[in-house]
Amino acid sequence: MEVAGVLLCLAAAVLAWGLLRVWDAWERMKSQEQAGLPAGGSRALLVTAHPDDEAMFFAPTILGLARLGHQLSLLCFSAGDYYNQGEIRKKELLQSCDVLGIPSSSVTIIDNRDFPDNPAVRWDPGRVADVLLRHIELNGIDLVVTFDAGGVSGHSNHVALYAAARTLCAEGKLPKGCKVLALQSVNRLRKYISLLDLPCSLLLACDAIFVLTHQEVAQAQKAMSRHRSQLLWFRRLYVLFSRQTHAPRTSLR
Repeated sequence: MEVAGVLLCLAAAVLAWGLLRVWDAWERMKSQEQAGLPAGGSRALLVTAHPDDEAMFFAPTILGLARLGHQLSLLCFSAGDYYNQGEIRKKELLQSCDVLGIPSSSVTIIDNRDFPDNPAVRWDPGRVADVLLRHIELNGIDLVVTFDAGGVSGHSNHVALYAAARTLCAEGKLPKGCKVLALQSVNRLRKYISLLDLPCSLLLACDAIFVLTHQEVAQAQKAMSRHRSQLLWFRRLYVLFSRQTHAPRTSLR
C-alpha cells in the first residue's frame, strides 16, 4: 500500500507538472511577444523553396505573425518548374499569397538555373546565403522565417534554405537585431494528427506556436486551393490532417 501511495503521488506530481507546462506554454502562445520575437510592426520575410510551400507548411505562421502586427513579405527561391509548370505556379503563388494577406508587391520569385526545382539537386548554400542576405539588407528585414534542418518533408531544396540561414547566423552576417525562425520538423505520426499534436507541442521546448482559429483554417485551406496544379489526392489529405496547417512549432536560431 505504501508503494502504491508513493507511485500515486509521483503520478499526480508529474500530471500537475505537465498541466502547468501546458498552461504556461498556452499563455505564452497567446502573448503578443512570443519568446523574444521582434515587436509587432517589424518586417518579417518568409523564405521558401517552391510555390505552395507558403500554404502547405507556413500558413499558420504567416497568419499568426500578421495577427501580431508583423509586415510579411515572401522570397521564393524557385518557380517550381520540375514538371514544366513554372509560369502556372508563379501565378498560383501570387493568388495564394493574396489570400494569406501578402500583396504581390511583397512577393519575390527567383527563377534561374542556380536554384532548380529538383530534389536530386543540392543547391549551393553559399550562393543561397548571398542572395538571401542581399534581400534582407535591401528590405530592412527584422525576422526571417524558413525551414529547419529537416526541411519538414526532407526535400533537399528546403534543407538548403536552412543551411544558408544557419551560415548567415554562424558567421554573424545578419543585420543587428535580425532573427531567424525555423519551422520544426517532426516524425510522421505527429505530422498527421493535426490538432491532437498540440498538447505535445506545448510541452516540448519551442519559441513560438501559432494555432489557427476556425476562420483562419478556412483561410489557409483557401490559399492552398489556389495551387490547382498541385492539388493531387495526397496533398488534399495533407491539408486536412497535417499539423502544419493548424498548429506548427517554430524555434529561434
